Amino acid sequence: MSIQIHPTAIIDDGAEIGSGSRIWHWVHICSGAKIGSDCSLGQNVFVGNKVVIGNNVKIQNNVSVYDEVTLEDDVFCGPSMVFTNVYNPRSAISRKDEYRPTLVKKGATLGANCTIICGVTIGRHAFIGAGAVVTGDVPDYALMAGVPARQIGKMNEAGERVE
Repeated sequence: MSIQIHPTAIIDDGAEIGSGSRIWHWVHICSGAKIGSDCSLGQNVFVGNKVVIGNNVKIQNNVSVYDEVTLEDDVFCGPSMVFTNVYNPRSAISRKDEYRPTLVKKGATLGANCTIICGVTIGRHAFIGAGAVVTGDVPDYALMAGVPARQIGKMNEAGERVE
């Protein structure tokens, strides 16, 4: 299968993109990025150099995936959700050597406008509700909501709430 890349997208030399992936309007993928097969990157997505994206990952519009973020297979990133990579940023202080790795495990869903503070692990098939702010590790299958996010239930692999 071929890769579909919109003419407005910028793909830096050296970026790896798997077959069947679709890259939409105004996407920028940096040279060190590794993107699996059958992925979809929506309008205005940015992917940094030190990013690994698995297979069948869906990244909706207006998401920036910064250095040190890893998304395993089947992850869904909702519209305008946010990753950070520096815990205590300051404009006047360079902290590029302090990036904290973030891992989003297989099958997790990150809802629209949620924020993932750097250095956390999101468990397999976890579900982060829209607008939640995740400040710590999330267990497998956890349903998280609120600011800061708290576990309010469990989800199954189909994305349905379970008792």
